[in-house]
Amino acid sequence: MGRILLVFRLVMADIRRHPAQAAILLVSIAAATAMLSLGGSLHRATETLYERTRAATAGADVVAYSPGTSRSTIGTLKSLGDVPGVVAHSGPYRQYHTKLTAHGSTGATVVQVADLTPGPVDRPLLTSGSWVRPGGAVVERGFATALDVRVGDRVTVAGRRLPVVGIAVTASRAVYPWAPGIGPGGGPSDGGGLVWMAERDTRALESPDVPVTSFVNLKLRDPEKAWTFDRHNPAITPIVADTWVNIRPWQHIAEQDAVMLKGSQPILVVGSWLLGFLAIGGVATLAAGRAAKQTRRVGLLKAAGATPGLITAVLFAEYLILALVADALGLITARLIEPAVVNPSASLLTTAAGPSGDTIALTTVVALAVAGLTTLGPTVRALRTETVAALADTARRPPHRALTTRVSALLPTPLLLGLRLIARRPGRTFLHACNTAVTLATVTGLVVIYAQPVKGYPGSAMANRLRDAQEHHVIVGVTAALIVLAAINTVTITWTTAQEARHTMAVARTLGATPGQITAGLSTAQLLPTLPGALAGIPMGLVLCLPFSEANTVWPPTWSLLTAALAALPVTAILTAVPARLAAHHSVARTLTIEAT
Repeated sequence: MGRILLVFRLVMADIRRHPAQAAILLVSIAAATAMLSLGGSLHRATETLYERTRAATAGADVVAYSPGTSRSTIGTLKSLGDVPGVVAHSGPYRQYHTKLTAHGSTGATVVQVADLTPGPVDRPLLTSGSWVRPGGAVVERGFATALDVRVGDRVTVAGRRLPVVGIAVTASRAVYPWAPGIGPGGGPSDGGGLVWMAERDTRALESPDVPVTSFVNLKLRDPEKAWTFDRHNPAITPIVADTWVNIRPWQHIAEQDAVMLKGSQPILVVGSWLLGFLAIGGVATLAAGRAAKQTRRVGLLKAAGATPGLITAVLFAEYLILALVADALGLITARLIEPAVVNPSASLLTTAAGPSGDTIALTTVVALAVAGLTTLGPTVRALRTETVAALADTARRPPHRALTTRVSALLPTPLLLGLRLIARRPGRTFLHACNTAVTLATVTGLVVIYAQPVKGYPGSAMANRLRDAQEHHVIVGVTAALIVLAAINTVTITWTTAQEARHTMAVARTLGATPGQITAGLSTAQLLPTLPGALAGIPMGLVLCLPFSEANTVWPPTWSLLTAALAALPVTAILTAVPARLAAHHSVARTLTIEAT
């Protein structure tokens, strides 16, 4: 316990001395694990939410629709309740294809005649308010969310204003905007929401101009065989022979619900890969930037009699503890964001949703691997350094190349300083170029997605708009996370480079370089790899889009992609200006005095 307590105290002391670096590490790994958790959570997410909603609402195994309300239509639907294998049914009911207006917005809707006490099949679950009563309407939650309707608001249906007495969810209908099930007259539907009203209130809708559909909800003895309940079934064929009936099993409803997330999962999965790469780059930069300080720290621990095992534990424990904390923050963030991602229409229940055990294990392993592997190299080098050399902490003397010196002497001072910093740290330069390339690859994907015309479901423009909006929101969120992490990495790289080059910059100051030239030199060291990285990000982004493209994919014009790439230059200049200027104004005398001692 004494050894563990010692390690813990040393780790906490180092975190208190370097809070900014600890915060950057937390943000980098938390962003990557959150995105990875969201990507993993989308696998069968809709199916899980649908099954949960179906169990809570006694959802129908089969819903049979038929246009009109004739005696033969109603008789046919009632006869389906007597088919062998059907154990319960509710209905037949009527639904009116009309429009609803709320807060100045009008949306297509179907008004279902609802029993004041729901039947044995399809009992909608109220999420707020109370159930249907004469003079009051209940709005399906996805539809209510789209129109920003709450309990107590008033809506207009067929020219009549009614108060909203409740908000509810159901699994017997597809998520908004596919609530109608079928369109007027049994044809295709442009989509719409669902409203429940008492039979007395729906009499005002009875008009030749308002199409009506009849339907019945059925419960089967074996729900898994619902997909065989169709007009080709020998027990059903004689019943529906003379009537047009559209039979929808629950599997079809669940499949329809999942369509909304079809384009979101690839975006999140690829985004998690890219964020993971940026996290590795950021942590590697932090580890490399602290290599010299860690080396001196190792020397102090060796001088105090610490064993190699204890030193290794101290160096690794800090990053691993921060990685675990970041993983927990990422999972919590994913849990808070997940309902909006996996249930964009809000038509399904999301209570108790969260990352699975496999997802938690995966994100934990990734977080620990990122922290452990990126700190392995600097830790090994520090352990191999002799105690006297580690305590001296002298600057590494660069090799002298006469030809290179003569050529570089002709360059302007900022460019000369920037090129020297790049030449001494080619790995850091390559890392910054990759950082920019990954960011521009995601921006390219965003530009490609926004270049696509509205498409998806023939005859349902409403569904097209909603799914496109969902995909756009996801890619914007992923891009924003990547840009923020890339900006943090850029600032980290600039500050780390400035700290490592403080002796070189101090010497340059003594030789006549001004603080402005030092600032420009540090910024130049980041700007030079930014342009090739940005240009490389364009084809990288197009390649990432290829697996998800179709034959009719519209590719954005070249000028828009080049504009995004060139915009990376002024953004990088702004991000590097502050840390470079702060580093350029360090005291030359103090820096050289420390070097001399």
